[in-house]
Amino acid sequence: MKKRNLIKLLSIVAVVLQFNSHLVAQETNEQNAKNAEVKAKRGRFFDWGNYAMFVHWGLYSQLGNKWEEKTYYGNSEWIMERNMAHIPVDEYKATARNFNPDKFNAKELAQLAKDAGMKYIIITSKHHDGFAMYHSKCNKFNIVDATPFKRDPMKELSEACKELGLGFGFYYSHNQDWTYPGGTSGPKVDHEGNPKTFDDYFNEKCLPQVEEITRNYGDIELIWFDTPGRIPAKYAKQLVEVVHRNQPGALVSGRVGFNMGDYRTLGDMEVPLTNIDGLWEGVDVTNDSWGYAWYDQNWKTPKQILNYLISTIARGGTYMLNVGPDPSGQVPEQAQMFLRLAGKWIARYPQVIYSAEASPWGHALPWGDVVVNDGKLYLTVFDWPTSGKLYLPGLESEIVSVKLLTNSKPQKLNFTKEGRWTVIGLPCSAPEKLVSVIELSLKGDIKVDNTQSVDPEFGLNLSAKFSTPENGKVVNKRWMEKFGEWKQKHQVGDWNENTNVTWEFDIKTPGRYFIEITASGSGPRVWNIKTDEGREIQNRQNTSTIYHTQPVGWTAFDKAGKHTVTVRIPDGERANTSLAAIKITPFE
Repeated sequence: MKKRNLIKLLSIVAVVLQFNSHLVAQETNEQNAKNAEVKAKRGRFFDWGNYAMFVHWGLYSQLGNKWEEKTYYGNSEWIMERNMAHIPVDEYKATARNFNPDKFNAKELAQLAKDAGMKYIIITSKHHDGFAMYHSKCNKFNIVDATPFKRDPMKELSEACKELGLGFGFYYSHNQDWTYPGGTSGPKVDHEGNPKTFDDYFNEKCLPQVEEITRNYGDIELIWFDTPGRIPAKYAKQLVEVVHRNQPGALVSGRVGFNMGDYRTLGDMEVPLTNIDGLWEGVDVTNDSWGYAWYDQNWKTPKQILNYLISTIARGGTYMLNVGPDPSGQVPEQAQMFLRLAGKWIARYPQVIYSAEASPWGHALPWGDVVVNDGKLYLTVFDWPTSGKLYLPGLESEIVSVKLLTNSKPQKLNFTKEGRWTVIGLPCSAPEKLVSVIELSLKGDIKVDNTQSVDPEFGLNLSAKFSTPENGKVVNKRWMEKFGEWKQKHQVGDWNENTNVTWEFDIKTPGRYFIEITASGSGPRVWNIKTDEGREIQNRQNTSTIYHTQPVGWTAFDKAGKHTVTVRIPDGERANTSLAAIKITPFE
């Protein structure tokens, strides 16, 4: 080929390559822009909806916390574990032959979530027992291949959620797998006796299953990983990358570990006492157990559901409330009823829930709580004052209007300013049996003095969280009432003869006040309480390992405004004392 022709040919090739490169770059830019748009919508239901349904449903549901005629109390999804029934792997896997939840109806479950006011559903695709509640192609221990049910309920539920405009996502236990060789707390060898490691489990089952649930069920709201334990960070990193690659619009829960999640998940059944910044969620149960337990009828009432929901939103978070379908695949009837009753309230006051933001007070108030939406304050009144007055402390912004929201027309309320207190006139009876709502429109920015304040009617119950200890420390104490049923209290421990615990608060009206303490321990101790005005009261009380509220006595404050009380133990059993709160009640 002549040199001139070769140069001409090379020029043509260069133009073609440049054109193709331009097309590839254009396609890449378009894809990047599309991914950026999807990522921008990541967590839309989470951040805007503020309320979700968690579903713990699996092979354990048919056992209902009973094994070999013995009932085990606690989280039913843990019944296989050695601290519960300690069921051998082969025996547990054999129960799949009888698992046939033939009354499961995906549309009914999705409709329940919608009726309850929830905006998305997160359901267990695989819990610690290793049983997949969907048709997994990489492992036969799943609801389609191992049971007579023979259907993929996750496919049905994802479609039902899409039809109703709900988000959908999965729980996946990425660390613990009690039935697959190599999984944490699982067998150490396979059926042939070959040693297996966590790396084997991760690459043979965990990673392929996360690929499956993020590829085969449409758009995913989030993937809720759980209990990372001590696995190396590289495994969590791979899982996060898989989720974000396959589902760029999905969030990854903080429990994936190593601060790699897109948001933070608090401890089970935890509602914080003070605001938390950033994206976070609280997870809770409708009764005591996450999975179905035959005996567990301790359902949260509609008012309790709303209390926990609103309190979580008021602290800046999202609330995910769990249900545990029974062996037939249905949510227990009373749980459904209470969820729907709470949902009817939400339908009347959606502005209190959806897109609502944290309270500027940063903590609850004696009669209820506050959320912000579109620049307005919404006072959610759990305990209706009998005095005909609602006392709102510390609001410094100018009020334009105050309205009591009702089923019909909002009712305008009168209000006055008395020092740092806004006093709102109320009708004698609450318009709502569950939670009444008062809307405050303000002029300009919201400004609040968030000092804890003793309500003239309800008084004030002050957690140790708000105290300042000297020669002691505040610790969030957690314990299990039953296996997996977590309770908690902030408390002051490590007491000695030099320990002093002080609270600051505001008093609207001078006068007499009754003081009580909430504490646990063993043996008697003497409580001494001294005010900043020099008054001192003292009382000897016995305590037990269970927290009790006990009287100390009456004191008085001569002036309105900010005061302190200081608690000490001059005599008695100090070392094991746990002081959780002090209560201040005005004389009627």
